[in-house]
This record gives sequence, C-alpha cells and structure tokens, in this order.
Amino acid sequence: MIRSIILIGFTYLLFKLHLTGDISKYINMKYSYLSAAAGYALAVLTIVQICMLAKDDPKEAACDHDHCGHNHSKEDKWYKKLVVYPIFLFPIVSGLFFPIATLDSNIVKSKGFHFPIYDTKDPYFQQEFLRPDTSIYYGKDDYEAFINKSKKKYINQNSITLNDKDFLDGMETIYNFPGEFDGRELEFKGFVFHDPDNPDKNQLLILRFGVIHCIADAGVFGMLVDMPSGVNLKNDEWITVKGKISTMYYQPFKTTIPYVQVDKWSKTSAPADQYVYRSY
Repeated sequence: MIRSIILIGFTYLLFKLHLTGDISKYINMKYSYLSAAAGYALAVLTIVQICMLAKDDPKEAACDHDHCGHNHSKEDKWYKKLVVYPIFLFPIVSGLFFPIATLDSNIVKSKGFHFPIYDTKDPYFQQEFLRPDTSIYYGKDDYEAFINKSKKKYINQNSITLNDKDFLDGMETIYNFPGEFDGRELEFKGFVFHDPDNPDKNQLLILRFGVIHCIADAGVFGMLVDMPSGVNLKNDEWITVKGKISTMYYQPFKTTIPYVQVDKWSKTSAPADQYVYRSY
C-alpha cells in the first residue's frame, strides 16, 4: 500500500511541475523530455503496483510468511521500512508543500564570493562565477570549433543585445575574446550584486543564475559594470544596462576582466523565469 502511495506521489509531483512550468527551476528545459518520460514511466509502474495490490491475498501472504507461530518477515522488514520509506516520501512532501526558492544574491554570499584562478595560461579562467565555461563538455578541437562559431555570430555586431536565450552563449564568447569585443556596445539585464571587497561603489556586478544541465550545476554568471556617479542600487534589484565593453585589472579578483562602462540603464522587474540556460 505504501509503495503505491509513493509511486502516486512521484507521478503527481512530476506532472505538477511540468503543468505549472516549475520544472524549469530544476533542470535545463532542453532535457524536459527526459523528466516527462520518467513521469509516464512512473504512471505505468503505479498502475502495475495498484493492480498487484488488488490481486494480493492477505491470508495467503500471511500463511507464506508465518513460521513457528510468528512472522519472521515482519520482524526482519519493519525497521527497513522505517528507514527506506521516509527517504522516498521526503522529496514528495518537500516538492508538493515546500515553497520553491529562487536563487539570489544570498546564495552568492553563502557559497563564497571568489574568482579562483587555476594553473592555466588563460587569465580569464574561473569556475561557475561570472564567466560561463562549457569547455569541459567538449574535446579541445570541438570546443574551439564551437566557440569560434559563436564568435562569428557576435563579432560583426557593433551593438550586442543579450536576451534570456543567448545570455550564457554571449557571455562565454565575450570572455573568450575580450580584446576583440573592446569598444562594442553591450546590453543585458540581471540582478545587482555588490562585491564586498570592492571599495568603488559605482562598480557593480550584474548577474544571472545559469543552468547548464540542472540546478545542481548552476553557476552565477554576468559581468562587472561601471555605473554613472550617484547611482544607488541594492542587491537583487533587477536592471538593464547598456554601454561599451572594455577590460580592466580588477584588484579584488587579482586578474584582468572585461567590464561594461554603462551609458544607459533602467530598473526592470525580474523575469518570470529568472534563470538562463545553456543551449547546444
């Protein structure tokens, strides 16, 4: 009986996430067909389990398991059920009754604000912060072909606008070829984050949480911007910025990074889906 309830719970949870669109808060929607297929598979397993439960004869089952006047099966399995069933029930209960939290600047703070530089010749290399890096999913030659193809998409544009669909693609391209985009105009939106190690209050980080495959590999990506004097913005406020790309040595990170010298900006509301996703 409990197995049937667990299967019903998982099936309902998956279909609920798809019907409400909340599944996008957990996975890259390019893989949504996999979770949908899992939902249908669970539905079939649920029907099978209910049919098996309806055919089961409690008296016959009791005769099979009773020996020497007592039931060894119950003695052996009750403690296993006490441990195993709550493990399966927890994601169902949390998924159905706990509110779905959206990642924000508090996650950036709690995970640690850093810009790690590893043993590499690339001065812009970092992991899951600011610069998207999908090179680990390709061979060296395949990645070069991929990023050069992406470069051709943007290099002839004097004014580049990054929307939700191409945010990660455009950011990765600019970080790979910062010098070649120097002086180009860039427009994008994101939430504000103040680097606690940066004394210049006009310099902000405009960020988006990006999902490569699922929320487990999510990183926070974006770019440093130099705002006009007198602008006072708080963490997690959403803005759209527009300005020219340049490079600077950023002391808190101890490396040279691309940034945007902002000419125009405006406050905006957070998008319905605050995450951006990597397309392939």
